Amino acid sequence: MKRNGPVLLIALSLSLGTALAACSSREGLQAASRDIPVARVKQVDFQLQVDTTGELRTTRTAPAVAPPVAGGTLQIVHLLKTGAPIKAGDVVVAFDPSEQEYKLAQSRSDFAQAQQEIVKARDDAAVQTAQDQTALLKAKFDVRQAELDVSKNPILSTIDGKKNLLTLQEAKRALAQLQQDIQSHGASNQAGIDVAEEKKRKAQLAIAQAEKNIQNMQVRSPIDGLVVVRENENASGGFFWGGMTLPPYQEGDQTYPGSVVAEVIDLGHMEINAKVKESERASVKQGQTAEVRVDALPGSTFHAKVESVAGMVSNMWFDDPSHNFDVTLALDHPDPNLRPGFSAHVVIFGDHLDRALSIPQQAVFHMESKPEVYVKTGDGFQPRQITIRYLTEGGAIVEGLKVGTEVALVNPEQSRSGSEKPVAGGVGLR
Repeated sequence: MKRNGPVLLIALSLSLGTALAACSSREGLQAASRDIPVARVKQVDFQLQVDTTGELRTTRTAPAVAPPVAGGTLQIVHLLKTGAPIKAGDVVVAFDPSEQEYKLAQSRSDFAQAQQEIVKARDDAAVQTAQDQTALLKAKFDVRQAELDVSKNPILSTIDGKKNLLTLQEAKRALAQLQQDIQSHGASNQAGIDVAEEKKRKAQLAIAQAEKNIQNMQVRSPIDGLVVVRENENASGGFFWGGMTLPPYQEGDQTYPGSVVAEVIDLGHMEINAKVKESERASVKQGQTAEVRVDALPGSTFHAKVESVAGMVSNMWFDDPSHNFDVTLALDHPDPNLRPGFSAHVVIFGDHLDRALSIPQQAVFHMESKPEVYVKTGDGFQPRQITIRYLTEGGAIVEGLKVGTEVALVNPEQSRSGSEKPVAGGVGLR
């Protein structure tokens, strides 16, 4: 027993020391040395900023469409180049009007012929009416004469009396038949006139349509702006493959009615289409101001306002891990040198926080996916969970601490090994 006494005493001392160290590791950490750097919680006035990139686009365009005329293709005889400035009312593209001019001449000829047919039909109807009236007078006279002859029957023989009656009956039948023929002649004459009139109206409509088509062969711009010529999809012959580049429309090309040959873009109505991360979505609101810098115009700064923020992610594909929301910004004063498609760097100014609590990002650690800091208590450190509102450039806006509190910039639990690398987390600015 005397020989084992010192060994037992040493073992009990080591066990007791290990237990005491384990109990105090999370309740209050004792610094191994006084070399652990600390920082104080500061109170700052904080302006939230969201940095993103976007692309300029115009909100007002006017397509130059080939007129929807019946027939085959249309040939371009005049077309402005891409980038050409244009005023409202100027011609963007013009098509060959030869076919429509031929149809106009043919319709005018049909119109003149219809007018002549109307005149002839009316003259023929007038002649027929005159002839019918003469025949009608004669038939009525014959009936009257037969009636007078019948009135003499009492003094005539029986045979002569029957002849007079037969003559009267025949005269009345002839009168009735003539009256029916006159009605038929009138309807037939009117039908002929109506046919000629319809032919005239049809020719008038054809003339008006041809004149309208000829006018539409010159497509004019309804707005001021710049011309952008579209790709000629007919140039491929209907065959497409990956990476294929189609040439733009040019004078001499043919296209189908209804095809969009070019469009006019209004540079006075420009906006920016940008995207923000899901973690930044709550920080961007309608009406917030922003600064815009365009790569194509170095040194220039433009001002804009947030017009809308999408309520859903812009890409819903299951295999796309990015969750971005579309944001639309309107430029306050668009520059005439701006063009749709230019890339832009955007800084959106969000909420302004007065008396916010700020600490360096180095002081934030993630323990079990929860942000913590190590608060200095006396000559040790104690872990404490916090809430991160925003991340700034090298700092973090937090809740759950008091102004002046000292927090460790390295993990005191691992400071001896020197292997600890603080992990900052949260949402807000990059």
